Amino acid sequence: MASPKVQTPDEGFLERMFQLKANNTSVRTEILAGVTTFMTMAYIIIVNPSILGVTGMDTGAVMVATILGSVVGTLLMALLANYPFALAPGMGLNAFFAYTVVLGMGISWQVALAAVFIDGVIFLILSILPVRKRIVNDIPMTLKLAVSVGIGLFIAFIGLQSAGVIVGDPATLVALGDVLSPGVLLFVFGIVVTGMLIAYRIKGALLLGILITTAVSWIFGLSPRPTGIADIIGAPPSLAPTFMQMDFRGVFDVGLIAVIFTFTFVDMFDTVGTLIGVSTKAGFLDEKGELPRADQALLADAIGTVAGAVFGTSTVTTYVESASGVADGGRTGLTAVTVSVLFLLALFFAPLVSLIPSAATAPALVIVGIYMMEPVIKIDFTDFTEAIPAFLTIAMMPFAYSIAEGLVWGILAYVFIKLLAGRSKEISITMWVLAVLFIIRFLA
Repeated sequence: MASPKVQTPDEGFLERMFQLKANNTSVRTEILAGVTTFMTMAYIIIVNPSILGVTGMDTGAVMVATILGSVVGTLLMALLANYPFALAPGMGLNAFFAYTVVLGMGISWQVALAAVFIDGVIFLILSILPVRKRIVNDIPMTLKLAVSVGIGLFIAFIGLQSAGVIVGDPATLVALGDVLSPGVLLFVFGIVVTGMLIAYRIKGALLLGILITTAVSWIFGLSPRPTGIADIIGAPPSLAPTFMQMDFRGVFDVGLIAVIFTFTFVDMFDTVGTLIGVSTKAGFLDEKGELPRADQALLADAIGTVAGAVFGTSTVTTYVESASGVADGGRTGLTAVTVSVLFLLALFFAPLVSLIPSAATAPALVIVGIYMMEPVIKIDFTDFTEAIPAFLTIAMMPFAYSIAEGLVWGILAYVFIKLLAGRSKEISITMWVLAVLFIIRFLA
């Protein structure tokens, strides 16, 4: 008779901490999922400093702030909520910070950081109160399914853009890129290889696809490759130029109040949309369609934003790229812990991280988009009071390039169509309140 397997102390600790068996996962699966998530979102380490740097902020300090803000938010998500979601400074919000607030309105980046800090404090209060949790749980199941699908299209669109498959066009807004360019050919290779690995049910297929595509890119000289130790490892820059540099003087000017509202609005509904969409696909919602531990997840997000402002970066939010780790089997906070550790290592290995070409991570994003499409079959397209709001939610996320705006259009359509169809009893109080707030936002 075979003797029972004896758990090591480390395995026992991780099981108690993250409930791996209850979530039908393992240490190996969670770590691989964490590596996959990190690989698909590591671009933020380089991109965020380049965007915020136009404001005059020290790019080295912003890089460190980006990493530390991501670590704090993601680690709290793991320890408080036990979810495999990663956090980092949000794309779109960083551009709003740099180009609209600082360059457009002529406000100093120190004052803009104070606005982000206040945004985080507002979130913290709303997370301690049941407000944000109520929003997550009271959104109808049809819209929750649609959010997952919309995020799938959105994340695939991001991947296609980053690989150069889809490019900007002044006449049609978007167009097909040069299909014979090295970046697009590398993307096609990555799609084929990753798809084959998935077809053969290889564990960590998305991560392996990224690594193989990166290796091919380096071998054939399609992207810069490491040539020496300086391209692999280096001492992190000083955080001092941005640490605790918030300037609260003048932050409550009329113009800044609108800025704070915008930060708060976009961050809230980006986070809500990401949590709902990825959780729907991962099967985290309970039989009532509610997300267990939603308040803890939202609290982690809020603290991440406060910490990010203190370190010196724009709003930290839950990342849609977390779906790549979920697609690779990540189900617990151990995935998020892995992401946090890799972000910390990136402090010293940022040169190497920057050499991973976007065309190598783009195939993973597109395939994650395919994974996220599955809930579309559960949407009742025969009931147009459900179908129209669902479709607008799905379509507006990639078209408006915003998870938040997709959710806004879906909720407004749901409330008005149900009302005019004589089915107002199906509209919850939360949905009524959200619809009124959205209308006020548009008018303001």
